[in-house]
Amino acid sequence: MSSSSQEERGYGGDLKHGETYKEVMHDHDIARVTTQDARHHAQLTEEELVVEKKLRRKIDSLIMPLVILVYLMNYIDRNNYAAAKLQGLVKDLHLVGNEYELGLSILFAGYVLMQVPSNLLLNFSGRPSWYIGFFVIAWGLVSLLTSQVKTAGDIIACRFILGLVEAPFFAGVLFYLSKWYTKGELNLRMSIFYSGSLLSGAFGNLIAAGILKGLAGKNGLSAWQWLYIIEGTITIGIGIVIVFVLPDFPHTWKLLSPEMKHVANRRMAVDAADLDVDEAGGMSQIRGMKLAFTDPKTYVLAIMYHGTTGAAGFQNFFPTLTKTLGYSSTISLILVAPPYIFMVIWSLGHSLASDKIGNRFWFFVYPIPLTIIGALIFMYVDNFGGRYFSLFLLVFVFATNGTIYAWIANAIPRPPAKRAAALAFVNSIGNAASIWTPFTYNDSQSPHYVIAMWINIALVVMAAIGAVVLRWLLTRDNNRLARMADGDATLTAADMAHLRKTAELEGIDVATARQLQKSYRYVLYSCDD
Repeated sequence: MSSSSQEERGYGGDLKHGETYKEVMHDHDIARVTTQDARHHAQLTEEELVVEKKLRRKIDSLIMPLVILVYLMNYIDRNNYAAAKLQGLVKDLHLVGNEYELGLSILFAGYVLMQVPSNLLLNFSGRPSWYIGFFVIAWGLVSLLTSQVKTAGDIIACRFILGLVEAPFFAGVLFYLSKWYTKGELNLRMSIFYSGSLLSGAFGNLIAAGILKGLAGKNGLSAWQWLYIIEGTITIGIGIVIVFVLPDFPHTWKLLSPEMKHVANRRMAVDAADLDVDEAGGMSQIRGMKLAFTDPKTYVLAIMYHGTTGAAGFQNFFPTLTKTLGYSSTISLILVAPPYIFMVIWSLGHSLASDKIGNRFWFFVYPIPLTIIGALIFMYVDNFGGRYFSLFLLVFVFATNGTIYAWIANAIPRPPAKRAAALAFVNSIGNAASIWTPFTYNDSQSPHYVIAMWINIALVVMAAIGAVVLRWLLTRDNNRLARMADGDATLTAADMAHLRKTAELEGIDVATARQLQKSYRYVLYSCDD
């Protein structure tokens, strides 16, 4: 539909001051678009589907291993503080009172402060490889230098700086993956990505146990100092690889053929029922932030994530919890691994099922009662078997993470600047729980940590309530999209402006743009929602 014909129909006409108008685009308007054109824009062709399969395999084989490896080191560098506690850090630095907990908490203060500005800068920079790689090198260097701290003030300062330089990674990668994968692919990839943190919980503590056994006292250094030196050096090396190997976006990846680049962009546009680009100019970042902060779904997701992240705070004390089972420091570190390894396997199956069924709500909710049962057993059972089994139930809270990461990208699909701000905000509010939850695990509560466990129960209940509210909001929005699909529905000026923008960016007419809107629904219960 040309601009002149739009004017004749009133699409581009001026309004008098204070006047509003509504327009109706009926099915006979859409009929002007040929069936072939509509199908071309609403779904991939058979030839494009063949290319897409090869493209997805190519993306999976390079991008996923890299981001998993970095996330593995991210959690190892962040959580080696808990292992260092069992290796003499508290004694060597003469930590007293709540100084250890403050060192744990302060990291997340820096982490939260950097979330939103970091993701906006990432989206604006257009070079995730350089941006993420630089900060990976930076946090590896901070971790390496932490081996030289001498006082409580030193370790607290290093932990705060570590939070600042780690902040760009996680929310940045969530946004980055949402530029490569469709909503039907995200849950599994998010869970595979998140498995890096679970693996770090297993192997990070196994590495710590090996260092404690073999390097304690070598060259006059404590085991915890070797822990920081070895893991920090590895992280720096991985950061350098990220700078030179990680591709930025599909349209800039030189290893993709022009055909693959075209399909990569087309499939994302079809998936979002819109073109996945921002308006030109830096102001789109500010506008994206405003759009995110005026969407109620952003706040509901943030509350849900705060609840599950807070309940998962026991991971910062996992070696301390296993130490209450009555074994040596080395055995306590080894006992941390099996629950994490179990959850890696479970969460991958969980995510495959969630993607296959097309369900987000129930897959977020079902781990919550299992987590509650685990907390109750840990509080009120004394024998080794029951208490160790409770740890396998507590880790079910991690199963919710892959689901909520995918749900964030699905619930706030466009434009990218809005999605980037929303991902960063949700992640920052979620991780804010890690600022205060460390103080709930006071040594005086050992061995059952009753107050901490009851707080965990309250947090997951809050997350479940948030999930119910989000389901209601998305159901409401899906009903609105259904009205858009109704050929006799009356569209507002805002609706028409949005359709014209989509048409302009896609190089199609307004009727075809509306056809695209018909194909999008927020993922709730099933693929048909």
